[in-house]
Amino acid sequence: MVARDGDGWIQCNCGSKHWGLHGAAGILLIRGSQILLQHRAPWVHNGDTWGIPGGARDSHETILEGALREAVEEIGIDPTLVEPLENFVDDHGNWSYTTVIARAPEDLVARELNDESHEVKWVEIQDVTRLPLHPSFENTWQQVEKIISSNLH
Repeated sequence: MVARDGDGWIQCNCGSKHWGLHGAAGILLIRGSQILLQHRAPWVHNGDTWGIPGGARDSHETILEGALREAVEEIGIDPTLVEPLENFVDDHGNWSYTTVIARAPEDLVARELNDESHEVKWVEIQDVTRLPLHPSFENTWQQVEKIISSNLH
């Protein structure tokens, strides 16, 4: 097993601290007109908000490998069922978060696997902003939604 070397906080050029010494990645799964969201537990950073499964990337991982590993750890998906479509990068200079936008089949199973999550559910794209979103996810949602819309057609 390869050592995990990405966990840790980094002081970002934007003035905030971010998790992931080598950046971070997450996966946004699309199924028809829905996306899969994760309700974060109250005790985690930016808790009691909705976002996508993701986290710190390790130095040896590609963006896709990191995003899929996090999704497997957090929501137990079968990564062989996921079809990556496009990436969106929220680049802060010395740190970035990459959202891997991917298609999921109807039979993809996802569930909460640890105490970091309250719930995992499919949400209609037009209803996403009705939820209390993770601040970083909320900041990039309009841009990500445009990418999703272009991949629905």
